[in-house]
Amino acid sequence: MTNIILCGCNGKMGHAVQNLVHQREECSIVAGVDITPQEASPFPVYASLEAVQEQAQVVVDFSNPSALSSILEYCRSHPGTAAVLCTTGYSAEQTQEIQKAAKELPLFYSRNMSLGVNLLIELAKKAESVLGDGFDVEIVEMHHNQKIDAPSGTALMIADAINQVRENSMQYVYDRHSQRKKREKKEIGLHSVRGGSIVGEHQVIFAGQSEVLTLSHSAQSKELFAVGAVNAALFMNCKGPGLYDMSHLI
Repeated sequence: MTNIILCGCNGKMGHAVQNLVHQREECSIVAGVDITPQEASPFPVYASLEAVQEQAQVVVDFSNPSALSSILEYCRSHPGTAAVLCTTGYSAEQTQEIQKAAKELPLFYSRNMSLGVNLLIELAKKAESVLGDGFDVEIVEMHHNQKIDAPSGTALMIADAINQVRENSMQYVYDRHSQRKKREKKEIGLHSVRGGSIVGEHQVIFAGQSEVLTLSHSAQSKELFAVGAVNAALFMNCKGPGLYDMSHLI
């Protein structure tokens, strides 16, 4: 049995994770952490991770980037406890903090917990290696009107993967309206759309001479991210220090 502490338990993703865990026999949520109170909960809910009394093998986080330091400190003070970091919007400094902490802690970090998205990334890498600099790359992501960060963490994952194929020689361009010049070959354009209740849409466009190849992924429900997070939690039970991601889980 894998016991889980769920950070951000009262949010939309927190509820999705709860509903999924309720259907699984190999894991259980023993405590939650959330600054937003809720009248009824099947497990104790605390305002901070430090106040949690229950023991768990894994902390699953769907809260806020500001909670990162407290989660890492909790894992340090509870040896053997792993963390599955599902929150998006980490700064470059926080990403470095995760990489550094993974030398002593078992951490699972992915900016998107969907199996399909991670397959899309692999396909985009393959397309880039085949098509090369004869094709321009543009990434379009669409999300609901409540999403704060832009571009999405997934769009950046895709861009980083393509950039690795190009030996990190590409430049990211987020905004073209202020530029009055032709597109350069070493650009990856990233474009964000926010509106309505769009769960998540990502398109990778490879535009060449007289032909265009488009790879796309459409998330129909937040449940798919919950599935990835719970599977990651099960995977991380008893894992040693290191930085894990969806490629390890797959």
